[in-house]
Amino acid sequence: MNVKTKLLLGVGALFLMIVALSAIGAIYINKSKRDTKNILVANYNSLIYSKNMIQALDDFDNPEAVKEFEKNVDLEGKNLTEKGEKESWLSLKNHFFEYKSEPSPENAVALRNDIGEIMRQNMEAIQRKSDIAIATSENAYIWIIALGTFCFLVASSLLFNIPHSISNPISTLTKSIDEISKRNYSERINLPMDGEFGQLAGSFNIMAQKLEEYENSNLNREIINKKRVETLIENMHDPVIGLDDEGKIVFINQEALKVSGLVKTDVLGKTASNIAIDNDLIREILQREKSSSTDSMKIYADDKESYFDLDVVPISFLETGKKNIINAGKVLILRNITRYKELEYAKTNFIATISHELKTPISAIKMGTQLLKNENFGDLNLQQQELVNSIEEDGQRLLDITGELLNMSQVESGNIKLNITDCSVKNLLNAAYTNNIKLAQNKSIKITLENKVEENATVTADFDKTVWVLNNFITNAIKHSFTDGEIILGAEKLGDRSKFFVKDFGNGIDEKFQNQIFDRYFQVPGSNQNGTGLGLSICKSFIEKMNGEIGVDSTGAEGSRFWFLL
Repeated sequence: MNVKTKLLLGVGALFLMIVALSAIGAIYINKSKRDTKNILVANYNSLIYSKNMIQALDDFDNPEAVKEFEKNVDLEGKNLTEKGEKESWLSLKNHFFEYKSEPSPENAVALRNDIGEIMRQNMEAIQRKSDIAIATSENAYIWIIALGTFCFLVASSLLFNIPHSISNPISTLTKSIDEISKRNYSERINLPMDGEFGQLAGSFNIMAQKLEEYENSNLNREIINKKRVETLIENMHDPVIGLDDEGKIVFINQEALKVSGLVKTDVLGKTASNIAIDNDLIREILQREKSSSTDSMKIYADDKESYFDLDVVPISFLETGKKNIINAGKVLILRNITRYKELEYAKTNFIATISHELKTPISAIKMGTQLLKNENFGDLNLQQQELVNSIEEDGQRLLDITGELLNMSQVESGNIKLNITDCSVKNLLNAAYTNNIKLAQNKSIKITLENKVEENATVTADFDKTVWVLNNFITNAIKHSFTDGEIILGAEKLGDRSKFFVKDFGNGIDEKFQNQIFDRYFQVPGSNQNGTGLGLSICKSFIEKMNGEIGVDSTGAEGSRFWFLL
C-alpha cells in the first residue's frame, strides 16, 4: 500500500467517524428536544452547558477552552429555572474567577463540584418532569460514549501507525544516505518492495551497488597509479623528498637516502625539522627553502664533490564544491647539476687557455705592424699603409676579444681578483678619457668631461676594473655615435655613492631590449656591430663584485646613458 492510499484511508476513516458521531448525537438530541419541547428545554440546555464546561475544564491549558468555559457559564446564568440553581451558579462563577487568578487542584475540584451540583439539580428536574426524556438522554449518552470510545481507539491506532509507517522508512533512508556520504558503499536498505518507499529503497540499493563497483575499480586504478609514481620517484637520478602539510616526510627515494645517509624506516612519518637536528643535509635544505637561496649546494655524492640545485614544488588543490585551496604539502627535489658544472668548468678553462695562447701571436702581429710603420725600416706606399692599418685594426680587435674572453673566464670561474682601494673619482674619469680620446678623434667625436663631485671625492673600488668598465662604455658609445657627434663622460654625487655615466647621442636602444643588454652574448638585433656580446656582461659582473649597481637609460631619439654606482 502506497503512502497516498494510507493517508486517504486514515483521514477518510476519521472523517466518517466524526460524521457518524455527529449524526447519532444530532438524532438523539433532536429526539430529546422533541419529547421535552416545552418543559425540558431549559434543563437540557443547562446540562449541555455543564457538559461543555466539563470538557473545557479538561483542556484548560488551551485559551480557547477557557473562553468556551466562560461562555457556557454566562449561558447557564441566563437559564436559571430550578430552585437552588442560582446559588449553585453563583458559587460556580466565584470559583471560576478564583481558578483564573490562581489555578490549583482544589479550585478545579470546586468547579467540578459546582458543575455537578447544577447538573444534579437539572437532572432531578428532568427526572421529575419526564421519565421519557430521561430514558432518551440515557440512550444518547450511551451511544455517544460508545462511539466516542470507538473513534478514540481507531484514531489512536491511526495516530501511531500512519506516522510510523512514513517516518521509519525515511529514517532508514536518511541513515543509509549518511553511510554513503562516509564512502560506505556496501550499505543497503531492506524494505518491502511494494509502494513508493519500496521503489525508493530499490533505486537506492542500485545506486549504492554502482558506487561500490566504481569505488572498487577507481581504488584499483589509484593503487596502480600510486605504484607508477613510486616507481618513477625511486628510479629518478635526483634526490626527491615529499612532505605533507604538517612537514612530515611521506616519501623519500633511494638517491635522497644515499646522499643524506638516512634510513627510510627511520624517517617516514617524522617531521623534517626533527630529522634536521641530527642531519646536516636536511638542515641545509630547510634553511635554503626558508631563505629562498638560489646558490648551488655542494654534496659529496658518487665518490666526488657534486653540485645540486634545490627545487621546492608546492602541492595544492581546490576542494570539491568549495573555493578555498587546500595545501597538501610539497616536494623537495635536488637536481644534480654536477655534469653541467664540469662542462662549464671545461669550457671556461678552454676559453682561458685559448685566449691566453692567442695573446702572444696577436701581440707579435701588432708589434710587426708598428715596425712596418716605422720610417727607419723604409717607406710604404699607399696600398701598403692601408694594408698595415687594416692588419693593425684586426689585431687590436682580436686582442680586445681575447681580453674579454679572459675576463669572462674569470667571471665564470668565480676567480675575479680585485684590488679594492679608495680610488679618486677624478683620476678614474681622466684615465678613461685618456684611453679613448684618440679613438674618438679618429671618428671626429668629441668627449666631454662632466665631473660634478668634489675634487677629492673617492669610491671604494678596483681602479683597473673600474677604468675597464668605463672604457667599455666609451668604446660602445663611439661605435654607436654619429660622425662629429659628442659623448659625455662624467660623475655625480648620489647620497653616499658616486654615479659614473657615459652618455651618447646615437640611435639608442629599444625598450624591449634594455632588460637583456647586460646578458652574456646578447647583441641588439640590427646593430651591425662586430663583437662578442660579452663586454657589458663582464662590466655587470665587475661592478656587482664591487658591491655596485649598473644600468642603462635609453630612448630612441636621445641616445643611451650607461651608468654604474659605487
